[in-house]
Amino acid sequence: MRIVDNNEALAGLVADLSGAGYLALDTEFLRDQTYYPRLCLIQVACPGVEAIIDPLADGIDLTPFYDLIRRPDIVKVLHAARQDIEIFCLQGDVIPQPLFDTQIAAMVCGFGDAASYETLARKVAKVEIDKSARFTDWSRRPLSKRQLEYALADVTHLRVIYEWMKTQLEKTGRAEWVAEEVAALQDPALYRQDPEMAWRRLKPRSSNKRFLAVLAAIAAWREREAQTRDIPRGRVLKDEALSEIAAHPPDNAEGLERIRSIPKGFAASRMGKGLMEAITAAENAPPPEGPAAANRERRRRDPSPAVVDLLKTLLRLKAEVARVAPRLIATSEDIERLAANEDDDVAALMGWRREVFGNDAIALRNGDLAIALEKGEAVVVELEAEAPTP
Repeated sequence: MRIVDNNEALAGLVADLSGAGYLALDTEFLRDQTYYPRLCLIQVACPGVEAIIDPLADGIDLTPFYDLIRRPDIVKVLHAARQDIEIFCLQGDVIPQPLFDTQIAAMVCGFGDAASYETLARKVAKVEIDKSARFTDWSRRPLSKRQLEYALADVTHLRVIYEWMKTQLEKTGRAEWVAEEVAALQDPALYRQDPEMAWRRLKPRSSNKRFLAVLAAIAAWREREAQTRDIPRGRVLKDEALSEIAAHPPDNAEGLERIRSIPKGFAASRMGKGLMEAITAAENAPPPEGPAAANRERRRRDPSPAVVDLLKTLLRLKAEVARVAPRLIATSEDIERLAANEDDDVAALMGWRREVFGNDAIALRNGDLAIALEKGEAVVVELEAEAPTP
């Protein structure tokens, strides 16, 4: 097994990988005790080469590796790539491209929603992954042979999976479907740790301006605290505490202390004082702007639950025929907007999604299609237009 733990060995590995058409990549990291992920291992493979890079080795400089994955002539292959990309972005200031995510490709190749690497390894590469080392503390040294073999398996079988998927997508002409979804993962804004945008990850359901203004202010405060101290957000304050405070903002430290989800003694601490300052500052602040606010403004009326259910059923039926995961075709927001006759900028009405589902969704909504039962199975039925009255 090739373990790269010094700069000379890394230079040799990069030279061996530099002529590859693609690189299978994975990382092992820890973040349960920190805000920022701690990179512990990098696994890499291409045809004929496989290795593990140790980022924790004394004096190792990963710049040659990051330069390699920056190259536009080499496809970078990952499974469920978002967290790996976040690490590369934060630590190496690079977002791999071109990029191929096998979890996204699996949704187009008929494996359903969020297929695991183990599932793809079993069904495509015909191997069983030994999961016994899954919960390893990857920061500990030395790692055992079994642990290293488990880590390396995350890229050795990925080569087989990628090559099979690439062939399937070329046969079906669906490579662009995958590329469109992967492009969303390459947006640098996705990995920007902006405290002012931290409220978005809480996905608030309320449209109350006062609630949103306070929520945005205290979520930003928590994010800055977590970043400064490099601890998980939940170690500063839990999500439910933020929502409870935003719903009933306290006027003083005594009121903060009485909130059920606030730890005892927190209000009198330095962080408690900082939180109260954020709450006070939000009193006259405007609500935040962003996609959630835009969606609330755009929604002119609530969609009929019955129409939403019909469209969801149609989506499932069309997804089965196309052998594509439903959530790749249309989101819940898409369905609700279609049900409310608010079609502007609905992704399900664009490109390949319109061909697979969007046109039929509009036809169903307009009464030109129906969903019926035939031999116990739900089917889509095209309705005949009524003959004009003579």
